[in-house]
Amino acid sequence: MAVVGAGAAGALVAVQLCEAAARRRIPLDLVLVDPAPEAGRGTAYATEVPEHRLNVPVGGMSCYPDDPGHFRRWLCRHGESTVTAADFASRYRYGSYLADTLGRAVITAHGTVSVRRLRTRATGCADAAGGRLELRLADGGTVTADSVVLATGPATGLAGWAPAELVASDRFVPRPWTPGALDAIGESDDVLLVGTGLTAVDLALVLDRPGRTVHAVSRGGLLPQPHAVAPLPPVPPPPGLAALPFHRLRRELTRHFAATRRAHGDWRPALDGLRPEIVRLWQGLSDDERAEFLGRDATLWNVHRHRMAPSTAETIARARAARRLRVHAGRVSSAAPRKDGGLIVSLADGRELPVAWVVDCTGPGLRADAGGDPLWSGLLSDGLAAPGPLGIGVSTDGGRLLDAQGHLERPLFTLGASRRGELWETTAIPEIRTQAKEIAEAVLAPLTSAPRPVRRRPTDQFGLPLSTHAAAAASFRCGLARVITVRAKAAESFARATELDPGFALGHAALALLGHECGADVDVARELADAQRSVRERGDERERSFVDVVTRRIREHEAHSGAAGDGTGDGDTALVDHLGRFPADAFALGIAVPTIAFSGVADLDGTLALGLVERTAPAYEGHWFHTSLLSFVRQEQGRIEEAGELARAALAAQPASGHAVHALAHVHYESGEHRAGRD
Repeated sequence: MAVVGAGAAGALVAVQLCEAAARRRIPLDLVLVDPAPEAGRGTAYATEVPEHRLNVPVGGMSCYPDDPGHFRRWLCRHGESTVTAADFASRYRYGSYLADTLGRAVITAHGTVSVRRLRTRATGCADAAGGRLELRLADGGTVTADSVVLATGPATGLAGWAPAELVASDRFVPRPWTPGALDAIGESDDVLLVGTGLTAVDLALVLDRPGRTVHAVSRGGLLPQPHAVAPLPPVPPPPGLAALPFHRLRRELTRHFAATRRAHGDWRPALDGLRPEIVRLWQGLSDDERAEFLGRDATLWNVHRHRMAPSTAETIARARAARRLRVHAGRVSSAAPRKDGGLIVSLADGRELPVAWVVDCTGPGLRADAGGDPLWSGLLSDGLAAPGPLGIGVSTDGGRLLDAQGHLERPLFTLGASRRGELWETTAIPEIRTQAKEIAEAVLAPLTSAPRPVRRRPTDQFGLPLSTHAAAAASFRCGLARVITVRAKAAESFARATELDPGFALGHAALALLGHECGADVDVARELADAQRSVRERGDERERSFVDVVTRRIREHEAHSGAAGDGTGDGDTALVDHLGRFPADAFALGIAVPTIAFSGVADLDGTLALGLVERTAPAYEGHWFHTSLLSFVRQEQGRIEEAGELARAALAAQPASGHAVHALAHVHYESGEHRAGRD
């Protein structure tokens, strides 16, 4: 498997491939092709300027679609304990998060997935024998792969707006993110930024200083809008929009935005509520309607959709108020050299701007081959790829490239900006991470569905099958033994089980539960998400039921802040039902009985817990674990003598039984045998 590009999109694909292959035990040789020194950063997240903030709040930037809090928890573990989901982290920090998450995925998948980094560029792609693909590399090498993902990010723009005399000038900076591109700009040199979008905002932050004037010009002269400091919940649009012709769609959306602003004092909730519908609306437009949108509405859309972090907006506002940043509406028509080496830039309306430098901030091109990338140019000219609607990006079927004849002939995939023509909303992390997961599923699905030898599954101590291999099962049994005897370090054993088999759902569920109820040092949300994902891919009915129980208990506690219930809570109901179907599930029974290990079912008089212990007795046939729970329940009922007999019987079979020791301590106390209890 080859992934071309190791920026954000490539890293997200690699994370999903590593984790999914490890869960399913599919051997995979993964090659990342990118000249960058570090995976995960790309252009967007390589900047070390602290003022360069994410344009999406922390809560929207997780690597995982099913675990939105993952990035926030990572920040908390890495020195930002007060960060909230509504904050805007630095872009460099986010690049570190991507690199760290990929590194952890690679380590977790070690033994199943091998990962290689090739620090070079892919310059071409062609068919190879056996339906495979061959990548040609800039260093002269090749990579032959069963599947290839093109995660190359936005295409570089060609500055087609620039007059010839400006392009020829050594005072023109066409690619500002190239390392060292801005180094020659003097401390007091005035600068013209062509473009007023987020790229221009980033450059204005870098260039702003006393004694310098930064001009920014675009046709509309509009800067991006800021995010709200205290964002409101999204307001969904009215139904039926997808069936409307474009002129009516525009009218209905205008009304929706106006109504939202009247009701809430802000237009942003309307746009945020529209976001899940954007792809469907875009795909419902004809090419003529899309072209009309691009010509008439795209600028206004972009300044409202792609917003600045509040702190960034404040900094930009201060620079404008001090006249260090001046924004103009206009179009560059010509440029002429000055005697001092600078430029006189003329706008179409006759205005002239004397500056030392001109920087292209118009952003990426819409065509896949806009920047002259030889890889994309070759794919299009050879017919292995076809342009997308209006020539924007490329045509795909769910991320798999269509060739010039409209066929799905090759295992060639792409995501992110290259799909903009067919999706429009596809350049932000929330969309890219979902596409990365879908590509990993598509690549691995044929391998997952291939026939495999039927092997007998290992079991736990009570004969229940475990959907894992022998080594991970052994670690799980060790953890379960520690749980039912109430000994420490059960979490370490379950963690070892998931290290040996990252797709072992019960191991992840056990860790989530121990973190939630016993304070074990684990990432509860991450383990729960891994358990849910793993059990969908590989889990029997009992394991699916157990993961559901753990999920409901955790979610119920989060929803009610741990308030006591009446025995009829959703989590308790699921647990009782689970034990009715799987009475030999000792872990579940231990959860249900409120002793010294778990909180148990919400059962004020003990009748529910007693009923569970008594009903499950036949499944254990006098096993010391069940006997120890029964002894604890009996002493709670005041049946002290019987409780003592049961506790001693359990301890005779297993001297380390914590439940039996606990019950016997109560027996000694209640019976007045305090000396015996101390002994």
